[in-house]
Amino acid sequence: MEADKEQRISANTARKIKTIIAPLVALTLFLLAIMILHRIVAHYHVAQIRKAFHTIAPPQLLLCCAFSCLSYLALSIYDFLAWRYIDRQLSYPKILLTSFLSYAFANNTGSLAIIASGTVRYRLYGGWGLSGEEVGRIMGFCLVTFWLGFLCLGGWAFVLEPLSLPPELHLPEHFSVMPVGILFLAMVAVYLLACLFIKKPLLIRGVEVFLPRPALALGQIAVAVADFLFICAALYVLLPHSDPLPFAVFVGLYLLALIAGLISNVPGGLGVFESLMVLMLAPFTAGPPVIAALLVFRGIYYLLPLGLAALLLGGMELHRRRSGLVRLATGLNRVTSMLVPQIMALATFAAGAVLLFSGTMPAEGSRLAWLGEIVPLPVVELSHFFGSVAGMGLLILAAGLRQRLDMAYFLSLILLAAGILFSLLKGLDYEEAVWLAAMLFALYSSRSQFYRRTSFFAEPFSAGWFAAVFIVLSGSIWLGFFVYRHDSYANELWWRFALHGDAPRFLRATVGAVAVMLAFAVIRLFRPYQPPSAAPTAEELAEVAALCRRSTNTTACLALLGDKSFLFSDSRDAFLMYAVKGRSWIVMGNPIGPELEADELVWRFRSLCDTYGGWPVFYEVGKNHLARYIDLGLNAVKIGEEGRVPLANFTLAGSGKRTLRYIHNRLTKEGYVVDIISVEGVQPLLPEMKAVSAAWLANKNTQEKGFSLGFFDEKYLSHFPVAVVRKEGRMLAFANLWPGAEQHELSIDLMRYLPEAPQGIMDFLFIEIMLQGRELGYQWFRLGMAPLAGLEYRRISPLWSNIGAFVYRHGEHFYNFKGLREYKDKFDPVWEPRYLVFPAGYHLPVIFANLTSLISGGLKGVLTK
Repeated sequence: MEADKEQRISANTARKIKTIIAPLVALTLFLLAIMILHRIVAHYHVAQIRKAFHTIAPPQLLLCCAFSCLSYLALSIYDFLAWRYIDRQLSYPKILLTSFLSYAFANNTGSLAIIASGTVRYRLYGGWGLSGEEVGRIMGFCLVTFWLGFLCLGGWAFVLEPLSLPPELHLPEHFSVMPVGILFLAMVAVYLLACLFIKKPLLIRGVEVFLPRPALALGQIAVAVADFLFICAALYVLLPHSDPLPFAVFVGLYLLALIAGLISNVPGGLGVFESLMVLMLAPFTAGPPVIAALLVFRGIYYLLPLGLAALLLGGMELHRRRSGLVRLATGLNRVTSMLVPQIMALATFAAGAVLLFSGTMPAEGSRLAWLGEIVPLPVVELSHFFGSVAGMGLLILAAGLRQRLDMAYFLSLILLAAGILFSLLKGLDYEEAVWLAAMLFALYSSRSQFYRRTSFFAEPFSAGWFAAVFIVLSGSIWLGFFVYRHDSYANELWWRFALHGDAPRFLRATVGAVAVMLAFAVIRLFRPYQPPSAAPTAEELAEVAALCRRSTNTTACLALLGDKSFLFSDSRDAFLMYAVKGRSWIVMGNPIGPELEADELVWRFRSLCDTYGGWPVFYEVGKNHLARYIDLGLNAVKIGEEGRVPLANFTLAGSGKRTLRYIHNRLTKEGYVVDIISVEGVQPLLPEMKAVSAAWLANKNTQEKGFSLGFFDEKYLSHFPVAVVRKEGRMLAFANLWPGAEQHELSIDLMRYLPEAPQGIMDFLFIEIMLQGRELGYQWFRLGMAPLAGLEYRRISPLWSNIGAFVYRHGEHFYNFKGLREYKDKFDPVWEPRYLVFPAGYHLPVIFANLTSLISGGLKGVLTK
């Protein structure tokens, strides 16, 4: 046990180090890119860049928008071909929606766009019937398509128009990209030949991968090349063309800068892409026009789709609210609502960055002069300062929106509204105000998605998000010192207040933004830290026992076994019980307590798992609660059905109950009786019950289970009444009872009988408990699970469902799953599905192994019944 614990801690530490290293690498590359960019543009003045902005004509902007739209359409064809590859069908509008949302999200994040868009695809395509495995195949297909386009177009560009790379890159003296281009084209040719001649699946990391048909492979190359050409054209049309710059040369330069930006893992390749483009385009075009074109391209191709995605989701949320639909509806509304927090968080982050960079740049002279005539100078100064503070606040709050915190939602609304006002009062930046207003509308329309009432400072704040905030902050500071590098920085500059005093305003606003960041970091650093307890204390068990007595859900009684840890709500009126095996953090059932607090507990548990690098898993979840877990981005798979008998209708009359009636009458005539022993009377019976239990275990050649099944423990059994079967005073069988609050439900857990007990003894016990429970006013009798029941074998069903259905029908040599369902069916129960909820990915086999080991008490328990 100790070795397993130490191994788990060591693995968690390694995962934490990995999660920290990636953001640090991205931050380092960004700072290096900024240093390079600073050296390149050091001799330019901001006035030159501003003038270059005005030279970009409206037709150029329209062409850039048009080519950007064509690029996003081409990206949707990636997914369209991928659906053909997996031999499934989906209407093109749904594919287009998924593709647009995924790339609008992924293009502004720090990973490869194909990989980062996987979250969106999992949620939307999963909601439209695809399994996790099929979504993974689509992602793999799209990733291959992306690189095929890069290799093919890059190969032709490097061969036909070999690039003269600048000496600042410090490459070997006679380095040529032509051999690289030939290698790229050879790789594409090998892929096509493989698709033509290899018909059997390839085994890649234990997964069978079928190569696409040659026609489909050619389609991959064609659409990916078109996509890259459209992206290149979107930026190319923004550049001045007074100097000759062949489009083929530009394509090669763009591809090099694009891949460098993607590999850097910096959000959107910010800084890395721009530095390389300015550096490599220097022989053709002056720096200021290139910088202006890059900034406009960044706004049109990256920020504009992100804003449109946020508005689209916000509009859908608003329509859903006005239509009177529930918070998590089915169909398109349900699956898109899962994406709202992600998109809104990223859009809010972008809004904060806009405010921060706007506070760095000098205001437009003519606008500021007009504003100075109607607005007092102190208002202008304060608006500029608080605009940057609001921007930093939005960068931080975006992390809370991602986790659906209502506090982050309301504060973001306030800061966005304030940002609109500050943008207008500090320099009449109406373009900025329009962007913020659009984000405000989108966020306001999505109110129902932000419902978690918990402290913002108690939530985990990832190293990646900290790095992204620091990148934006450091980028705005660098930009400010670059713009005002000709000003003399003296102490009196801090206290200079003038209408055109842009440099002092920049300094004061930067101090305000940094102060907000430092204050947040200090609060996070000194917040109380409470690691999860390894075992419940006596005080916790006492609290749980009181909550169990108030719960109508009898599964809550499993908490009193003492083999699980607890996570309590802030009010201590709700809890969930969990155990850790390997990386699987498995919760037994749903949280116990009020629904609102249960929702919050699930989120806190997810955060706890993230902190320790664990997989959040929820076992035996009911269908009515699935939406709660889908909100977390988790998947669900059916693992069986649970039977409950409505006691008001239970009777032994009728031809269908002939067998049960015979057993009950026979054992009653033979002198068998069932007594319900109250909690107070259980203690004296424990030695006799222990003897019955030991005989049962020995006869079955098995050992005690746990987690989801009770085991013989005197402390545990002393919490419950017990049903005992006797004949002439001798105990032959017993079962402990779980009584639910308000007589809602009655259930049994531990069922043991002597080997010499007559046939039908458990039927007799069940019947008597149900009859007596009905007399006591209980509404339901819970029969427990029928594992794998209700799973159907279909060609399009997920792999687990097909395996489960096969085992259910043909696995009687290992465990009689079908017989268990048939045994319980004779009591006429109502069957309700039960699910296992788990993270997206390929963890399911490991999770099942961990769960089985946890229930069975190790490998020995797995191998014995």
